[in-house]
Amino acid sequence: MNAPGWPGLSPTWASSAKDIVGTALGAGRVWYTIGYGILNEVFWPSCSLPQIRDLGFIVAGDGFWSEVKRENCYEISTLEPDIPLVRITHRHARYMLELECLADPSRDVVLIRYRLHGEDLKLYTLLAPHLEGSGYGNNAQVLPHGLAAMKGSSALMLAASHGFARGSAGYVGVSDGWQDFHQHGAMYWDYSVAPNGNVALMGELASGEGELALAFANTAEGAQTLALSSLASGWEIIRERFIDGWQRWTGELDPPGATDAQRDAVRRAAMVLKAHVDRAFPGALVASLSVPWGDTRDDPGGYHLVWSRDAVEAGLALLASGHAQAARNMLAYLIATQHPDGHWAQNFYCDGRPYWTGVQLDEAALPVLLAAKLADSGCLDGLQPQATSMVRRALQFVARTGPFSPQDRWEENAGINPFSVGVSIAALVAGVTGGFLEGSDCDYALSLADDWNARIEAWVYVRGTALDHQHGVHGHYVRIAPPGQTAQRSHVALRNRGTEELPARDLLGLEYLYLVRLGLRQANDPRMADTTKLIDALLRFDTPQGPYYRRYNEDGYGEHEDGRAFDGTGVGRAWPLLSGERGHYAVLAGEDPQPYLDAMLASASQGGMIPEQVWDSEPIEARHLFPGRPTGSAMPLVWAHAELIKLVATITSGEPVERLPAVAARYRTSSTPAQAHWREQAPCEVVDRGMPLLIEGERPFQLRVGIDGWQKPVDLDSEPLGFGLHGVRIDAKQLGALHALDFTRHFADGRGWEGHDWRIWLKPILKHRQATA
Repeated sequence: MNAPGWPGLSPTWASSAKDIVGTALGAGRVWYTIGYGILNEVFWPSCSLPQIRDLGFIVAGDGFWSEVKRENCYEISTLEPDIPLVRITHRHARYMLELECLADPSRDVVLIRYRLHGEDLKLYTLLAPHLEGSGYGNNAQVLPHGLAAMKGSSALMLAASHGFARGSAGYVGVSDGWQDFHQHGAMYWDYSVAPNGNVALMGELASGEGELALAFANTAEGAQTLALSSLASGWEIIRERFIDGWQRWTGELDPPGATDAQRDAVRRAAMVLKAHVDRAFPGALVASLSVPWGDTRDDPGGYHLVWSRDAVEAGLALLASGHAQAARNMLAYLIATQHPDGHWAQNFYCDGRPYWTGVQLDEAALPVLLAAKLADSGCLDGLQPQATSMVRRALQFVARTGPFSPQDRWEENAGINPFSVGVSIAALVAGVTGGFLEGSDCDYALSLADDWNARIEAWVYVRGTALDHQHGVHGHYVRIAPPGQTAQRSHVALRNRGTEELPARDLLGLEYLYLVRLGLRQANDPRMADTTKLIDALLRFDTPQGPYYRRYNEDGYGEHEDGRAFDGTGVGRAWPLLSGERGHYAVLAGEDPQPYLDAMLASASQGGMIPEQVWDSEPIEARHLFPGRPTGSAMPLVWAHAELIKLVATITSGEPVERLPAVAARYRTSSTPAQAHWREQAPCEVVDRGMPLLIEGERPFQLRVGIDGWQKPVDLDSEPLGFGLHGVRIDAKQLGALHALDFTRHFADGRGWEGHDWRIWLKPILKHRQATA
């Protein structure tokens, strides 16, 4: 009989608050998540594609019923920190429910062993299919061997070792199993089919203990075969193979000089990184097996996508934890997914299909650092030719696009920011010192890197602002400077805050700390110390567990003041990831980094999952929001776990994982670049009169240049530079300029004159020498 209530309520996902995530290391292609003590999203056949919302339990007897998820009284543990064999114990005055969860290494199956303790009670399963990544259009059916769902070319089957006494298929919010208990206090409905909607399945288990198998295939028959064969193989044998697979991968992971607590944290974090790697596409690593605020929305993308930035952060952490082959796999995957122009999509599915369409400079530069780090570690053998080709394309994109980035690392604003420009500078130098570039590209890359490095402060450092005076500092780095502008005289739109803007000089972030990690600036630089004093005063949130930091002041990505979920607007909360970034600086500045590491560890769930954000206001118990504890944002966040591994490595070695010796050596002392580079997206306002100036363009052009108000104009033809760019070198002294250069360009591709006059003011040589003495 068909269930009533088609098509059901609008679908949502499970809460993003995960206790733990896991997968088997073998041929099986399922990834599972646990939250509130039950199975949440299960991903198949890729870790980009969730197939269920959750699989939970109801315990019931005469006049009594209890949904274990809502009781929220349970304990969770794993066999070892780096083996995601999950043991869960739900406790209630009337019962105790013991669960153990793992994946079959040989089949696309998740297995759950269950044991119910209590008198005159029965156990019921609640399953919410979201096949092919959506709660819409699912078909649910009760079959002789279990509970099934189908949609398109995907199917699932939930089978039990002792079978189901009965089952029912329904529509969520109307005729599903939870509504049955809510309305009747018992299971009354036995609908056999619920087609084409947001569906749910309920089954009464024939025994209070046994095993469940949740299988996935392209047909219901295939899913049934996998489920039943997994059950037939035997729990203990599959369990042993699951443990063996993880033990062989983790090996003897033992960070030199680490404490026992640090060692366990690194082992668990490495497991989390590995659990986010795809099976069909080795090296593809998604940002999180969760959907931020998933229990309030139907987000088809979630965080289960690949970001090259997050992937490289994880790749560097894997390399630091002794998993060089995993980092090599990631580099090979990034080589395969690079766009012809050298950049990577903002994010993409594991098979390489783009999802969002933004472009971020750091996502093009970071893979170069991974290649260079592998080369420095002697781990690039066999990948050198392909890596060289990738690096050349990536650096061509960086050189032609930068220092401007269409989006910053938070995917919100266009402009120049310390993080993106910093990794771009390091990548340009690494391309040369790592032997990836040749010919004119080498000379140009170093010249461009030197120029950008010398101009960082001109773009994103301000002095004498109201904030500086208020906190007794001379100046500070800002989060971002808008395109073609400096931070001193510009405004930045605040994402997720409607039409609000803030002066760029008042917008603080932790992006500047990467300049020290990369070796572009020294930790004892007064500008670093001053900015750190400001972010400690304005972005820091202290808890008994330790300090956390907000991304920037007036951030809008997070829960509302009353704890309502982020819905496109909100209030940015504190990020444990940023505690790690502050901890790195603490190591390099001679401070105690332990409080920052402790804060990261204290933010984690029972199973050790570190969230994207923690609550940074008064507790709201009804919404499970407590200071220093996870919010509804992504959990676990792969980037945060990578940051933890790297922070422990930096604490024990004193050297950041991202730092390349050749880059740090080049910028250990401030040096004047050989020439200044002018380009439209980052124009020079002032240059030294004695410094050669390179006017650049993406295609051949003729430059008309005059001095001091268009006197003595001359026409000069551009010449090829590195990376396919073109330019004209000018010596202001030879032209006789005293105060300014005026110029415009005529392009040979039919565009003609660009219709804009540019001016560069000249700084007297004497003042320059005094300033740098």
